[in-house]
Amino acid sequence: MTSPDHDTAAALATAAGELLLQVRARPFPDADARKAAGDAEAHRFLVDRLAQLQPDDAVLSEEGTDDPVRLVSDRVWIVDPLDGTREFAEPGRDDWAVHVALWERGELAAGAVALPAVGLTLGTAGPHRVPAGDGGPLRLAGSRSRPPALVQTLAGRLGARLVPMGSAGVKAMSVVRGETDAYVHGGGQYEWDSAAPVAVARAAGLHTSRLDGSPLRYNRPDPYLPDLLVCRPELADELLSALAEQPGEHQPG
Repeated sequence: MTSPDHDTAAALATAAGELLLQVRARPFPDADARKAAGDAEAHRFLVDRLAQLQPDDAVLSEEGTDDPVRLVSDRVWIVDPLDGTREFAEPGRDDWAVHVALWERGELAAGAVALPAVGLTLGTAGPHRVPAGDGGPLRLAGSRSRPPALVQTLAGRLGARLVPMGSAGVKAMSVVRGETDAYVHGGGQYEWDSAAPVAVARAAGLHTSRLDGSPLRYNRPDPYLPDLLVCRPELADELLSALAEQPGEHQPG
């Protein structure tokens, strides 16, 4: 993968993460003020830099107004300037991320997920080699604060162990990094929550799909993309079969 877009995604995610570390270190009256500052400043940085580097491309950001011009654009950057605001606002937590992805003519073309608090950026420029499994029970990345019933039921059915952590990007990257075997989400997300993590996971050779096995599609008129499966490819059939036996938990679309 030699396209400069891969390097651009990684550089922007890394730089936004470095900015967020500076923001996080400043004094704030409360956690809400820290969250708001992080969201706003990282968003402004990414939008401004993309306007300089790729002025003809559209941008879809969690923190920005959705411009319908993206629907007639060949290239759209899909960004989450701060994924995991709750964790970002808590001193000492490192499970938050920055997402930068490029959608081009129907497909995710490049992406990067920065994990600023651990000094790591994973991207499509240099796909990460997924470590071998540990041979123990299946490990499912799950929410540390509000694990959905879907994942709890799935874990019980498969004899899996839930590994709690923060942001969506961190959960997906935990599969890429070999810390977990799968990330299953059915509680509602948007395109910016998964675009960059999915691009990185695909580049690393992982399975990515909706919970019903259908493809993940981006730059849709409605950016709501409620569910997601990222897993080791050899586990995909088992997980999809188990998920199909849990009616009513998710809807394809």
